[in-house]
Amino acid sequence: MRAVVLEEFAGPLEVREIERPTPGKGQVLVRVHASGVNPLDTKIRAGRAAHARVRPPAVLGMDLAGQVVETGAGVSSFTPGDEVYGLTGGVGDLQGSLAQFAAVDTRLLARKPATLSMREAAALPLAVITAWEGLVDRAGVRAGQKVLVHGGAGGVGSVAVQIAAARGAEVFATASAARTPLVRRLGAVPIDYTSVPVERYVAEHTGGAGFDIVFDTVGGPVLDASFEAVRTYTGHVVSALGWGTHALAPLSFRAATYSGIFTLLPMLTGRGREHHGEILREAAALVDEGKLRPLLDGTRYTLADVADAHRSVESGTADGKVVVDVEP
Repeated sequence: MRAVVLEEFAGPLEVREIERPTPGKGQVLVRVHASGVNPLDTKIRAGRAAHARVRPPAVLGMDLAGQVVETGAGVSSFTPGDEVYGLTGGVGDLQGSLAQFAAVDTRLLARKPATLSMREAAALPLAVITAWEGLVDRAGVRAGQKVLVHGGAGGVGSVAVQIAAARGAEVFATASAARTPLVRRLGAVPIDYTSVPVERYVAEHTGGAGFDIVFDTVGGPVLDASFEAVRTYTGHVVSALGWGTHALAPLSFRAATYSGIFTLLPMLTGRGREHHGEILREAAALVDEGKLRPLLDGTRYTLADVADAHRSVESGTADGKVVVDVEP
């Protein structure tokens, strides 16, 4: 089969012929139709993501959408012909999705939303699982709460806005001035972070009380700002990018709480993989109810164009999630 192989960190991504995998116990063989490209993929390629535990030579690509063509021993949840999607590889020793076929642990998969194309479905898994773990699993988002999403026009942020809104919360999201119309269409009240300081938007939108949940998808100074924007006593800050050193005093003085998200953990350890499949099934239901849609970049890429796809993500020029067509 054809696959994109990284021979060494910071080296070129090359299309090679490699051996087609055979599904083992609890696995299915998926014919990959589309592979989503995430910022983490570009960091892994560059050798700047030690936490992903990738050792070249490796096939990258974490998100996939495709069709089951063969089942391994003990598999009863999927049958050949099923259209599936998931966050399935590209980290640790798991083969990535930039290949024509992938042998995938069934616990990491769910049936593809019926109303999405393969390309659209491949744009969702990492973003959906990250947003769900933060908002639902850690913070318990519910109706009546005020939720602030930092980076509401980004890959994870745009999904987080929609999930919070679907669960009945009143959603606010930071974005640049140019992206505020998009944030509003997603269902959030936009906040131009370039011109409105934390204390002003907290006063304007919460009467100075703070937000019940603050979801940080940006990290760095934005996580520090999150500690200042959260509600006293009952507020909860969640971050998908808790890198660096941060003063906890602003959070402590509010007697609020904090959770970090490490979405890759089930893939790397093998523990908790069932929950990834559960989240994807919940997300598929939201999609088919019209409550969740991916933001997809319009440029088409193939396996031969993966380097260009990575450059688009790295440069920030993509208008939505970048997806590679593996098998159109």
